[in-house]
Amino acid sequence: MQARFLASAAALALSAGTASADYTLHVLHINDMHSRIEEINKYDSTCSAEDSAEGKCFGGVARVATKINELRDAIKAEGGNVIVLDAGDQFQGSLFYTTYKGADTAEFMNKIGFDAMAVGNHEFDDGPEGLAGFLEKVSFPVLSGNLDLSQSNVLNGKVSDTVVLEVGGEKVGIVSALATDTVETSSPGPAVLFQDEAESLKADVAALEAEGVNKIIALTHVGFVKDKALGEAVAGLDVVVGGHSHTKFSNTEEGAEKYPTMAGSVPVVSAYAYSKYVGHLVLTFDDAGMLKDASGDTVLLDASVTPDAAIAARVAELAKPLEEVRARVVSETTTDVDGSRDNCRQMECAMGNLVADAMLDRVKGQGVSIAIQNGGGLRASIDAGPVTMGEVLTVLPFQNTLSTFEAKGSTIVAALENGASQLEEGAGRFTQVAGLKYTLDPAQPAGSRISDVMVMDAGSWMPIDPAKVYGVVTNNYVRQGGDGYKMFDSEGMNAYDYGPDLADVTAEYLAKVGPYTPALDGRITRK
Repeated sequence: MQARFLASAAALALSAGTASADYTLHVLHINDMHSRIEEINKYDSTCSAEDSAEGKCFGGVARVATKINELRDAIKAEGGNVIVLDAGDQFQGSLFYTTYKGADTAEFMNKIGFDAMAVGNHEFDDGPEGLAGFLEKVSFPVLSGNLDLSQSNVLNGKVSDTVVLEVGGEKVGIVSALATDTVETSSPGPAVLFQDEAESLKADVAALEAEGVNKIIALTHVGFVKDKALGEAVAGLDVVVGGHSHTKFSNTEEGAEKYPTMAGSVPVVSAYAYSKYVGHLVLTFDDAGMLKDASGDTVLLDASVTPDAAIAARVAELAKPLEEVRARVVSETTTDVDGSRDNCRQMECAMGNLVADAMLDRVKGQGVSIAIQNGGGLRASIDAGPVTMGEVLTVLPFQNTLSTFEAKGSTIVAALENGASQLEEGAGRFTQVAGLKYTLDPAQPAGSRISDVMVMDAGSWMPIDPAKVYGVVTNNYVRQGGDGYKMFDSEGMNAYDYGPDLADVTAEYLAKVGPYTPALDGRITRK
């Protein structure tokens, strides 16, 4: 029903535009697919055959293809103008990425017919080489204007600063920016240099305007908070189509941001994540290229959307080699294990407790008493019942290894402050813990939010000693400074980063203690 309404609205907009000589552009967009090639369940994890048969699944690339093709065909049938955009983070999040490293993504995006894509931070998860391999396979431009790639012999000349699309006889400019903290959240390497997002966008907008382009879209991967700031700060932008923060936009779903949300006079939109929605933005410009109106909504890709048959068949073909690993049952849970982004990046969450407990259990015989896990490393929930290795890998897809090291209490407190420093942005650095508990006050300024840090010592909770050296376990990404944990890299001692895969550690812990009952025990208290 929603798709038919949007198509009807498009027809009305087109007829009105013809009468007034306005120009109407439809922007279909997705973001943060995170390798959800197959359909997903309500927890954003791979959907079971049983749930699929009962119509409980969402998304998947075959549904994305169906909806984009349906909307695009309807718009074009009315003589309308349409472009299809991706705001980044196609990489990382399922066994498909672990196995195919983006080759499958390139194939499907080419078939769907995207017009442009922004580089997301996770496109660097396998270094510049991983992104370069993807760029060689896609048939559309991939851009990010605030990257200086002149020193990269792998990427130099392969990522565009801007793109100008000819659509219905008009020029539509696309500018882009990637979050500058990608050096902390992924692995771009020292040859990829980042420029300030706003300053870069200002320069790129000015360059396009000098070429006579008066309709300019920012396709960004910086997150909703920064998207709003950029919309107000960068003159000449007509709209921001964003990604990175997985923000839900909808005009019908409770608790979602309004679609579009206005940043001054600039509409800002996004479409959640994991293939669950397609955004449909309708822009109307006057003869001078001034934006007169912005409307539309996200379209939920539930079971009412029939997956594209050809793409679904190809997905099934690619899934066959993964089935043996994915189907192996490792344990069971008595109830759902919450790994939702909203909770694990803000407060104690059940999945954070599970993974941190698993890490600590694995190395407790090595003099380690504290476990730290970044909330952003937890990518899904697990539903009640049998737990498969595929589910564990969906939660922990990054192939991180267990890292042990020693650190002073003062370093650990600094790490907790780092974890709480970007609560407003829902950043992945939020600290989930075991063998440790602390109090968090979000009302205080960053750097002063942590208090009452306690460690388990000889069976009792004791205040952390800033001068004492503690044994710590985390994942190699955090230990090496990822997500802002630079203090572990610079101040940590006797580090060993080559332990077992974190997914294997978690699966083995579940097998050891199962059936597993998730619980919150107050290890993180919010004031």
